[in-house]
Order: sequence, then structure tokens, then C-alpha cells
Amino acid sequence: MDEFNLHLTGDIHAITAANNLLAAAIDTRIFHENSQSDKALFNRLCPANKEGKRRFADVMLKRLTLGILKTDPNELTPDEVRRFARLDIDPESITWRRVMDVNNHFLRKITIGQGPEEKGMVRETGFDISVASEIMAVLALTTSLADMRERLGRMVIGNSKSVVPITADDLGVGGALTVLMKDAIHPTLMQTLEGTPVLVHAGPFANIAHGNSSIVADKIALKFVGKGGFVVTEAGFGADIGTEKFMDIKCRYSGLVPVCYYCGHN
Repeated sequence: MDEFNLHLTGDIHAITAANNLLAAAIDTRIFHENSQSDKALFNRLCPANKEGKRRFADVMLKRLTLGILKTDPNELTPDEVRRFARLDIDPESITWRRVMDVNNHFLRKITIGQGPEEKGMVRETGFDISVASEIMAVLALTTSLADMRERLGRMVIGNSKSVVPITADDLGVGGALTVLMKDAIHPTLMQTLEGTPVLVHAGPFANIAHGNSSIVADKIALKFVGKGGFVVTEAGFGADIGTEKFMDIKCRYSGLVPVCYYCGHN
């Protein structure tokens, strides 16, 4: 029980690291866009090789769907360079907060960017608990590593000043988030006090996410028990939140159909 209630296999720590990497990338991008020219930003994002040629990474090609039809970075006009390189994030629209796996009320609302090197780019933000991160919800809904990569890249962190949604892939960190989460995608096999096997995996809250354990764990459990067996899975909170989201979100996406459900109460 002590391992279960403490670090276990470190999945929550992986979520914390991935979440805070994205938070750092947001502030770093704002800092560099406020302190560098369009050309300097473009040179950092798409540096030239030894032959003086530039090449877009695959994730950068998604940025070009914003009205830029060219796929060769060497052919971009100065205006296209600006549109590609500048996300122009509106600090007031940022919804992505840092997380930690400790209840610390005094960090719920903080001010960052007060150091002399931040050049006055002060803004208010705060900390949530790690399991409240959107990455936890992604982990619970994902069906494969490739699916998780796509979901992490599509997460919206805020808007540009022209009210265009900004994603993790726009910041170029979707792949890095996936690397940090690559081991967390595996459920943890444990044993109940009665000696039955149990897969422990993911725990998004039902009041801010869908409140169900992972699709991956359910599918693995169904393979374990075979056609004649049954699997008990949890939908957190009451029937009006957990069960509703279990039916409308988890079952609809996974294709799994419950045989019956039990609504417990205190």
C-alpha cells in the first residue's frame, strides 16, 4: 500500500515533467518573440545546414496550413517568414498552468517573469495539482503511442492576439512531451487485498475531465480474462458525471460496450 500511495512507477512524475515542459516552452517563446527579429526567430526555428539550405521538420509543415502553400523554407517571403515564426501569443489568453504533486494553496496564483533578465514580461499564472493536467486526460483516452503523440500535439494552450488557437505542436514540443510520457502509457499491474489482479492506470478528475481510468488498461484486462471473463472498471464521481462521461466519451471513442454498471454511494 505504501508504494501504491507514493510514487509507484512514476506516471504522475512523468505527467508533471511533460506539463511543465510545455509551460516553460510557452514563456520561452513569448520571451524570444519579444526580443528577436523575424529573421533571427526563423534562423533558430529552421537553421541552415552546411550547404546553406533549410528544411522543415514534419511538425513545422502543420504550421504552413495557415495560408502558406510552400513546403520549402528557402522559398518563403519575408511576410511568410513572419507568419510562420511568430505565434504572437496573447499572455492574457494562456490557460496552461504549471503543476506539482503537492497540495500547496499559496501557489494557486503566482506572478512570474519578475527577474531582471525577463525584461518586464510579468504575468499572472498559477499551479494546479499534477493529476488535473490535461495530459492526464490524454493518457486515459489514448489507444497507442502514435495516438498519444497526436493528442498531445493538439492540446491548446491559449490564443494568438488575432484569436487563433495555439497548440503544443505550434510550439514544437509535441514530440518531446511524447518522449516524456512513453513509459507512462503502460498500465501498472498490481494485486488487490483479495488476491485478484488489478491494472492501475490514469486518473483524470470527472469535474474537469472525463473521470475514467485508461482505455489501454481496459483493453489489456479484457484480453487477460478472455471471452468468458469480465472486467470491472471505474467511472469516478456519480452517475451524473462519471457514468455520463463514461458512456458519452470513453465508450464512444474506445468502442467498448458495458454489460452492466453499478452506481455506488457513501
